[in-house]
Amino acid sequence: MKWYADRPGRFLRQVLADVVALGWIGGWIWLGVQVHDTVRRLRAPGDGLVNAGSGLRDTFRDAAASAGKVPFVGGQLADALGAGTNAGATLVNAGNGEIDTAESLAFWVPFALVIGPVLVALAIWLPLRIRYARSAGAVRRLGRLDGGEDLLALRALTRLPLRSLAQVSDDPAGDWRKGRRKVIGELAALEQNALGLRRST
Repeated sequence: MKWYADRPGRFLRQVLADVVALGWIGGWIWLGVQVHDTVRRLRAPGDGLVNAGSGLRDTFRDAAASAGKVPFVGGQLADALGAGTNAGATLVNAGNGEIDTAESLAFWVPFALVIGPVLVALAIWLPLRIRYARSAGAVRRLGRLDGGEDLLALRALTRLPLRSLAQVSDDPAGDWRKGRRKVIGELAALEQNALGLRRST
């Protein structure tokens, strides 16, 4: 495959189109990263709940363990303090739930924002570039073959506008059938020039 034309005008247009397409895709990906980082900050309250809940749970657990050693009433005190341990665990669970939600949003919101524009750009730009690369590569290979000039001339006859063909000859198809090398060469060059390629030597 040949990705870029030989002729400067077509080459510059292709490079500009590639830069615009890649800039568009890169810009949306950058925006997606910024949105991801912004949405991910929503997990901060969840982190706070987890830290507070862990501290509360650990404090009440240690207090219950110490209270359990008190004679006579230690069991009752430990049970009462156990409720604080449960409250801390509830806070931890709530914080983890908020963190999971924030992480999920931080992935899906940017994904939903970016995927549409990127897919549209790829669907329009990439097939055109691949089609050109295949066509230009095929024309370049044909031009180097024995008899390739005849094939390129035939391709020009079947593909190019009539006004372009008329500039080569009054009867380009007839001249091609009669094997007139000058006309065949000009038709082949016309086909190569249509893709921005220089004439094969």
